[in-house]
Amino acid sequence: MMAYAMAIAAPGGTEKIFRKKIKVPRPGPGEITLRHTAIGLNFIDIYFRSGVYPWPVPRDLVTGSEGAGVVEAVGEGVDLRVGQRVAYTTPNGAYASHRSLPATLAVPLPDTISDEVAAAVMLKGLTAYYLLHHSFPVTSSDTVLFHAAAGGVGLLAGQWLAAKGVRAIGTAGGAEKCALARAHGYREVIDYRAEDFAAETMRLTAGQGVAAVYDSIGFDTILKSAEVLQPFGTLVSFGQSSGVPDNFRISHLARASLRVTRPTLFHFTRQPGWLAEASGALFKMIASGAIKVEIAQRYPLDAVGSAHEALAARQTVGSSILVP
Repeated sequence: MMAYAMAIAAPGGTEKIFRKKIKVPRPGPGEITLRHTAIGLNFIDIYFRSGVYPWPVPRDLVTGSEGAGVVEAVGEGVDLRVGQRVAYTTPNGAYASHRSLPATLAVPLPDTISDEVAAAVMLKGLTAYYLLHHSFPVTSSDTVLFHAAAGGVGLLAGQWLAAKGVRAIGTAGGAEKCALARAHGYREVIDYRAEDFAAETMRLTAGQGVAAVYDSIGFDTILKSAEVLQPFGTLVSFGQSSGVPDNFRISHLARASLRVTRPTLFHFTRQPGWLAEASGALFKMIASGAIKVEIAQRYPLDAVGSAHEALAARQTVGSSILVP
């Protein structure tokens, strides 16, 4: 197979994406060369493509933040072996048939985890892990609100919350997505298209509010997310699919002595030992059946423009993967 990447000529729309021939890279010391078998699709890819996040290169950016495949070559000092199945998550570089990357970022895959499942969950599953174990460590006595409950992170988080005995209220758009969220661990789901999620959250909690809100929507939801928090509650802002939440101010926290955090996965993965710990916990949950991974959309890698458009329009559910 001819090696290729889907590159972006300049920040902008999907028309900036083009197929580019590449040479199969050789790994340097401490690196591996990977042949992708599946690649994940995430909103962070759209943020980089559109220029919402700063570009790390002058032009022809290859974005894509998670993938899985087979090791084809190893550099000096690498413990992984040729032919081994691995998965990883990084800020960019996955939209390619082949790539090299530091071996420390790659996680060996157990036999219980397929390449497609791994590519679909590395970024989203590890995000769910840090949200529930670090950003606001949930306990079985908590009630929390999770936006975009039928999305890739939302479906994984709902199941993890249910396994922990947490009462999780989700939001989703439309009856189909609400039903999907309920089937994945959420005790109640609010259709934000038909109801005011803040008013309904307060009704469901008898006016008490929730201990934490996990908000990846951003501008459209951030202010009401703060309104439904209990005193000393925690607002976890981890995305901005509706736009940058620059309408939120520190003064909004004074309503009930609230806390706010804006975590990013790649700050966690830089910590020694964290990736092995978190991925091990994630794979264990999947292997046990406590978390089921919904791969609802598959696209050829060279159709990534269409995949971006569907994701941005919230026409997808669960996880999407790209196949080289």
